[in-house]
Amino acid sequence: MAEQETAMTSSEYINHHLQSWVFGLDQSSGQLMTAPDAAHAKAMGFWAINLDTMGWSLVIGILMMWFLRRVAVKATSDQPSKVQNFVEMLIGFVGNLVRNSFHGKSPVIAPLALVVFVWVLMMNIMDILPVDLIPLIASMLGAPHMRSLATADVNITFGLSIGVFLLILFYSFKIKGVGGFVKELTSQPMNHWAMIPFNLVLELVGLLVKPLSLALRLFGNMFAAEVIFILIALLPWWVQWVLSAPWAIFHVLVIPLQAFIFMMLTVVYLSQAHEKH
Repeated sequence: MAEQETAMTSSEYINHHLQSWVFGLDQSSGQLMTAPDAAHAKAMGFWAINLDTMGWSLVIGILMMWFLRRVAVKATSDQPSKVQNFVEMLIGFVGNLVRNSFHGKSPVIAPLALVVFVWVLMMNIMDILPVDLIPLIASMLGAPHMRSLATADVNITFGLSIGVFLLILFYSFKIKGVGGFVKELTSQPMNHWAMIPFNLVLELVGLLVKPLSLALRLFGNMFAAEVIFILIALLPWWVQWVLSAPWAIFHVLVIPLQAFIFMMLTVVYLSQAHEKH
């Protein structure tokens, strides 16, 4: 645990574990490089990329697609394996939720819900690993910083939520048309011409809050969990076992819950986009 960072103060240890491995344009030298510390990462600006969180999210996504495809290719109705039974139960679980929550007709929503749930769940599971394990391995390989919990990076959660938001806009225009969508924004909640400006402001705020709430809810919960694990790692080893075990058990419930909430809100928002008022 934290004994591996004995040269660091508590503040330095926390900052080190919360610092991403950032790649971008160094303002002082004008060269593309990885940031050695938080100050350099901040100076790189908006167009810098977090190599660790981006890499982990892509690797986990690729593993998810490979696993589901492998199960689908090897699926059999005669003697299904335990893995096949598990995947079929998962698909059935998500399918039932979509049927009960989605009130439109689209062949895309159920597969999308499955991908969102499994992908977010697998990224969240990375928080179960010891806080020093991945950074230690990364430092041996030459990476000064390494955060493996992609959903504790607001860039990843906003990327997911913006993708959902673009789908909301797409289906709103497709199902309702431009006129129908504009009418929906201007005629609710008070259907009177004098209230059009008020309705428009209110509905636009409600529309823009959807991706914001999706991103910040997932980010906030996973970031807080990561910080708590880091703080526990700073304590003496005999206290760590007393606190880390109950928190890990509780967090095992939080991990699938946050993936479930993100999936359900995605389905509900897309259902609203398919409804005509």
